[in-house]
Amino acid sequence: MNPIPSSRFCRAAFLAACLLALARSGLADPFPALPALNVDIAETSVSGISSGAFMSVQFQVAHSSIVKGAGVVAGGPYYCAQDDAIRATTQCTCTLDPLHQVCSVSPTSADVPALEKATRDFAQKNLIDNPDNLARQRVYVFAGGKDELVPAPVIDQLDDYYRRLAVPAANVKTERWAKAGHTMPTMRYGNACPVTDTPYISDCNFDGAKEILTWIYGPLATAKKTKKPKAGGRFIQFDQTPYLPASQRYSWTTGMDQSGWLYLPAACERGEPCRLHVAFHGCKQGQSYALLRPLPDGSVYYGTTFVRHAGYDTWADANRIAVLFPQAVSIPGLNPNGCWDWWGYTDGNYATRKGVQISTVRAMIDRIASGKR
Repeated sequence: MNPIPSSRFCRAAFLAACLLALARSGLADPFPALPALNVDIAETSVSGISSGAFMSVQFQVAHSSIVKGAGVVAGGPYYCAQDDAIRATTQCTCTLDPLHQVCSVSPTSADVPALEKATRDFAQKNLIDNPDNLARQRVYVFAGGKDELVPAPVIDQLDDYYRRLAVPAANVKTERWAKAGHTMPTMRYGNACPVTDTPYISDCNFDGAKEILTWIYGPLATAKKTKKPKAGGRFIQFDQTPYLPASQRYSWTTGMDQSGWLYLPAACERGEPCRLHVAFHGCKQGQSYALLRPLPDGSVYYGTTFVRHAGYDTWADANRIAVLFPQAVSIPGLNPNGCWDWWGYTDGNYATRKGVQISTVRAMIDRIASGKR
């Protein structure tokens, strides 16, 4: 999931991006808008893997006033990259050149005291919400013992960051799964658990999505097995562009795809009170990501693999949790792997409320929660 690839990959990604743009230009009908649901915005939670994990931490800090909790799968502390791609890929992760192990990760490489200071400085400038809000949040962290891209010292420094920001130890659960690679763990879908490879989802006999949602919201209900089960929810592909800031709505440098996905439980669609969870995919997991080699089903684009197989929808219906899957897109030369911006490829505001991706996702949340009764 390295964010900075080879020049050969850049050329391939550029060609794929051009083909994708041509395909989009021929779409006859636009994607629908997000629905307004009876959602309490204060019950919003976030999670993600890899770049999505870093983004979930960024969002929980930037908009801490509305976030109930976060799930961090293979991610590190807020503002770890400090607007520096080399720092991101050598001191916060080992992703610059995994083959030759160009990596400087150490127990202090993230410089957590500096990250704490940056957090408080951003709050002083009103660029993020008051970090005191973090003290009431619940945080679930998953770390793979065989993950060589986000090694254990990064996870340790994430825990240290939360301690420094006064998140009670009782509110943070760090799961260190010895046999897992750099992956989203599931009960029965994906690679063998130790594998770090496409689709970065693995059969670990461990339900990561369930553990995240349970830690944040409490014990989950399971779907009742009946002879005539009620209709389940549905996946909706929606137009992301209306939620971009007006000045950047048609700019390819936002890193936002044209469409995203929402899992909508039937109860939420009927107007019953619901909660909202935002799930951020990782690098090379966005729907439009062009693969160097096909998935087992022959797909040349990643498509909805993360959306449909990360495991969130399994728990959504019985617990009335709508799940938002925003989608990032590749930018040749800047972000060819379709990662979320946690090092500054959009601009220097990327980790704050002014960041284009963070503000876009917040606009999506506001729209969904606008049906609150």
